[in-house]
Amino acid sequence: MESKAILKTENLNIGYTSKKGKIEIAANINIELEAGKLITLIGGNGIGKSTLLKTITSIIPALEGEVYLSDKKIAAYTPETLAQNLSIVTTEKLPASNLTVSELIALGRHPYTNWMGNLTENDFNHIENAISVTKVDHLKYQKYSEISDGQLQKVMIARALAQDTPLIILDEPTTHLDLFHKVAVFKLLKKLANENNKCILFSTHDIDLAIQLSDEMIVMTEDFCVQDQPCNLIEKGVFDTLFKDEHIVFDKAHGKFIVR
Repeated sequence: MESKAILKTENLNIGYTSKKGKIEIAANINIELEAGKLITLIGGNGIGKSTLLKTITSIIPALEGEVYLSDKKIAAYTPETLAQNLSIVTTEKLPASNLTVSELIALGRHPYTNWMGNLTENDFNHIENAISVTKVDHLKYQKYSEISDGQLQKVMIARALAQDTPLIILDEPTTHLDLFHKVAVFKLLKKLANENNKCILFSTHDIDLAIQLSDEMIVMTEDFCVQDQPCNLIEKGVFDTLFKDEHIVFDKAHGKFIVR
């Protein structure tokens, strides 16, 4: 199978397995993630966005269908090789620690270090590049527990960048950030995708910003999962039925939701 997609799914069904059997959340998901693109994943609460991200990153198994990473079934990767091809940024709170920002970013090199965790010159080059690109130089020697949420989010992106994977996946990285920091994170991710040729997928509730800045969007609803450029999704009326509330309407002319 040949494809220019870094990650793709084929007829993917997602959900969980319990003692009572399989609990399906969404079915027949077919997406393709390509290098150089910023792709956002949107949908209502409880629709299955986090479950999809956990499935395509091999945290939980698929109920049916396949996930391919660089044309290889994701289940065939060892944890080490997977970490060299895919980095993940979550919103889970970090444990208390005295680590500095620089030391936290350096953890991104863990998949490449020897059993003693020794960093090579190449590792330090990746760390310094990640710090420079994300513009967190001024935070290097501060404890990560003492910086703001917006700053920490950029640091976590820097750690993923230091990991040097073709694919970076983030679960709601703009949650709890004000508008200024939301826009800053969006623009940083777009720059990393477009200028560093990374494939970046992240889930978000900031739909209006996603429409403005994404190269492509994946929209999940109860009835379907569709991937396309924002302009095409608008033209097809995909956003018109995203929220089943007569007071929330999508304004095609301005490309955003309005409340009436």
